[in-house]
Amino acid sequence: GNTEMTRNITGVDFPNISFSATSPRTGNQVAFSVQLLLMLTLLTLAPSIFILMTCFLRFSIVLDFIKRALSLQQVPPTAVLNGIAIFMTLFCMWPTFRTIYDDAFKPLSDDEITLQEAYTKAEAPIRLFMAKQMNGDTSSLRTFLKIYNKMVADRDNPGVDNRPRDLSEIPTFVLVPAYILHELTVAFKIGVLLYIPFIVIDMVVSSILMSMGMMMLPPVQISMPFKLMLFVLVDGWNLLTQQLFLSVIK
Repeated sequence: GNTEMTRNITGVDFPNISFSATSPRTGNQVAFSVQLLLMLTLLTLAPSIFILMTCFLRFSIVLDFIKRALSLQQVPPTAVLNGIAIFMTLFCMWPTFRTIYDDAFKPLSDDEITLQEAYTKAEAPIRLFMAKQMNGDTSSLRTFLKIYNKMVADRDNPGVDNRPRDLSEIPTFVLVPAYILHELTVAFKIGVLLYIPFIVIDMVVSSILMSMGMMMLPPVQISMPFKLMLFVLVDGWNLLTQQLFLSVIK
């Protein structure tokens, strides 16, 4: 057979895409290239920054703890728990994100401030949030500050006190790991407290099964419905989320 195309059929036009690389001729061009590279790197690290420098770490760990304490394997799925943690984080961090937008992003988009000034203004609310969360427990911060002081100690003047006097003198690369360790500690403390009532139920069910001679029956299979009933009757999800919010919004 023969196939003929009429003149009414036209092909698809694809745009020509070309890339060119030229040597910078001025210092401003070099600075712009470096700034562009730093911004692309920041966008690549944005998920890690969101996870580690906000309250998402605490929320996700606690929600995973409650799932394990209830002896649940597939329900709710991990993706659902992470989605809950994300929206809970947005709820708690919205004032901080709003401050960053008003003080850093919007003036930068309007060419009112430079990129360096925008970075400084965007960094300040995040640093303040992390410092407020560590206000009651500064053990991890003191540990990192001690290590940092040893790293930057002046060998010619070993008697000089290099300890920071306030929050503004603490470097961000010292504040961030201290905050991460603090959040891990707080999340595990909450997880242990959540485990206690459910462990009691497991122990009671195990003792009853042992006394009845039903040693081959898994205790988890019997205790899981009782733990679910207890969690639902006390409105566990509502109480858990409220206490998580209160632990962040002080």
